[in-house]
Amino acid sequence: MSILVVTGTGTGVGKTVVTAALATLAAARGASVAVVKPAQTGVGRDEPGDLAEVARLAGITDTHEFARYPDPLSPAAAARLSGRPALDLADTVKRIQDLAESRRLVLVEGAGGLLVRYDEEGTTLADLARELRAPVLLVADPALGTLNHTALTLESMAARGIEPAGVVLGSWPQTPDLAMRCNIRDLEMLAARPLAGAVAAGAGTLHAAEFLLAARSGLSPTFGGVFDATAFRERHGI
Repeated sequence: MSILVVTGTGTGVGKTVVTAALATLAAARGASVAVVKPAQTGVGRDEPGDLAEVARLAGITDTHEFARYPDPLSPAAAARLSGRPALDLADTVKRIQDLAESRRLVLVEGAGGLLVRYDEEGTTLADLARELRAPVLLVADPALGTLNHTALTLESMAARGIEPAGVVLGSWPQTPDLAMRCNIRDLEMLAARPLAGAVAAGAGTLHAAEFLLAARSGLSPTFGGVFDATAFRERHGI
């Protein structure tokens, strides 16, 4: 069994698409995979959330959402405003560990970034990852401003003893600008390793068969893809 936590340098950086890509490649290798979204915010009771997007792209149905709040806020703030119970860390850890007992891979997608709060006591995705003893894959925005956000997230992970699984660019455009091209080498320096992937912008709009190809080309062999960080850096980097 294996558990991998997926977080981002912020909201809207491509965490869900990267999570779907990871699930797609695992399923293509014949692995049993479950995807967990501990807390979904900004979505009504009968509306599709992030897991619906993962299911559409990856073609899997083994998805699990533990809490849902209608307001597009942090889980802690959304729970407070809705009057609903906040996510319980111990219960969440147990439920994910139970899933991992019968799956080869469990993917856990966080809300927002690593230190976004799930409850009024300040529990974060970092606490969840540490309790699960799971590595964390960081999805980064390739654009100007990402270096500070990435550095702070990686430093927070190191300070908490969390194992980094790498950095993936969540939405790489067909025509990257100067800052994006320069950021490639700097992000690799921050991570102290080559990029673990760069998923093409717009991949989330593809059909399942097309998305499988995008996942393969966008993620490194570590995750079942063919992304070559050296070739990518030589082609785009400055």
